[in-house]
Amino acid sequence: MRRTQTNKQGKQQMGKRTRRHLYRMFCMVSLVIAVYLVADLIISGTLNLKVILVFILFLTAIIWGTINQKLNEEEIRNQERELKLYQLYIQPLEELVKEIRVRQHEFDNHINAILNMHLTVDDYDQLVECQSAYIHEVRRDSANRYLPLLRISDKVLAGFLYSKIVNAPDGIETDVEVRNWEILSRVSEHTLIEVIGSLADNAYEASMETGGRVKIFLDSQDDRLVFEILNRYRKLSIEEIGQFFSYGYSTKEDKGTQKQRGIGLARVKSLVEKAGGEITVGQEEIEQENYVHFTVVI
Repeated sequence: MRRTQTNKQGKQQMGKRTRRHLYRMFCMVSLVIAVYLVADLIISGTLNLKVILVFILFLTAIIWGTINQKLNEEEIRNQERELKLYQLYIQPLEELVKEIRVRQHEFDNHINAILNMHLTVDDYDQLVECQSAYIHEVRRDSANRYLPLLRISDKVLAGFLYSKIVNAPDGIETDVEVRNWEILSRVSEHTLIEVIGSLADNAYEASMETGGRVKIFLDSQDDRLVFEILNRYRKLSIEEIGQFFSYGYSTKEDKGTQKQRGIGLARVKSLVEKAGGEITVGQEEIEQENYVHFTVVI
């Protein structure tokens, strides 16, 4: 089935390329003929205003057609990128749905366990403590923690974030809070994924140095996505924070990684500003731990 679809897509791409080449050849041949005819008319002295107007109209039609073709090609490329993103990141989301469905029967078992704790625990305070500990442990389960991602309107973004979270480095916990189920943005899906992906990679890479926790907040205001990501990190100076988006700058000492991370944040800033959005970075203390806090409105 996949091979058939691949062959069909290959034939479609070949057909598009063939039509493009034929159109370009037609434009070139037409332009050469038009120039030849105009030159011939000039030499023969029969060139007049009507012929000039026809030539200008003909040339305008060719230029307009070329520009229109370029715009259509760019639109088609954007649509193809959107489709690839959908195919790539909708699968992790479907896996999360399947996992939750499989665990639905476990939920009943957890409820029964909580309800029947009074049979083995006589002391009221101890019962409350045991039930609270049990509920906390259930909530730590990944399938339950990331359940809010299933409810947001942007399924590609949901699948992308879930794939990032489940593939995070060992020892790093991720908290997700969705403040608005209707996620809207004014930028294309692939731009959104590139921006959020770079910030997520940056947060997880930074957390690898100290371990700890990454916090993600999703919101939407005035048809714009509000994305916040925080990672636990050492206290940074104002000068260091001010250089975060400088090309090639990084807080890491490894020069090989330094260049890559520096380029990533600089490109994120460029993409956000090009889209008319804004990105800010700061620090805040949570439970006596310092966190680097990125906020993107796009």
